[in-house]
Parts: sequence; structure tokens; C-alpha cells
Amino acid sequence: MIPDIPAPLVAALADAPLAMVLLWLVIQLRRDLTVKHEAPPPAGPTPRDDLAAFKLEVARTYVPLSLIRDLDSRLSLQLLRIEEKLDEVSRTATAAQAVSGQAVPGRKMGFVRAEETGS
Repeated sequence: MIPDIPAPLVAALADAPLAMVLLWLVIQLRRDLTVKHEAPPPAGPTPRDDLAAFKLEVARTYVPLSLIRDLDSRLSLQLLRIEEKLDEVSRTATAAQAVSGQAVPGRKMGFVRAEETGS
């Protein structure tokens, strides 16, 4: 005759092997993490060094030097044009001030206080 075993005990006995496997996995993971943190760094090049070398190689070979020089010269010419226009505006403003004979008040940056405006 089969002994009368309570259902919760049968369920617990059925889950015991699974619980043991999970416990074993947790212990193994903890052991692996401890070993990885204690391991000395590798003596050879790291993946970070390899990635940096690859990026440098791509930067050297991806864009030809002639295109970089062309872009540099175009940017320099554009900046010179802007500088010439700013100089022209500055000369025109100075000439207009001299012709009118009026002093142009200096401008201040920031907020103007009520005491400075005379109000």
C-alpha cells in the first residue's frame, strides 16, 4: 500500500532538483566573477588598443589628404572673405562717425540698472 503523502511535500520533492541546479549555477557565477576581478590584466594589446589602432587607420586611409587640403583652403578663403567684410563695415562705421562729428556712446554688455539710465 502507498503511504499517504501530503501534496505540498510531493511538490517540494519534485522541485528540489531544480532548486539544487539553480543554487549550483549561482555559486558558479559568483566564483567566476570573483576570479575575473582578481585576474591580472593581459600582457598583450587590449581590445581597446586594437580599436584605437583601427580608428587611426581608418582616419588615415578613409579621406585622401588632397581632399583635406582642398577643404582647408576653401574654409580659409571663406574666413578671409568674412574678415574683409567685417573690416569694411568697421571702416564705414568709423568714417560715418567722423563725418557726423558725433561721438558714438560706448555700449555695455549686460543689463542696465535704473541708476545708470537716470530714471
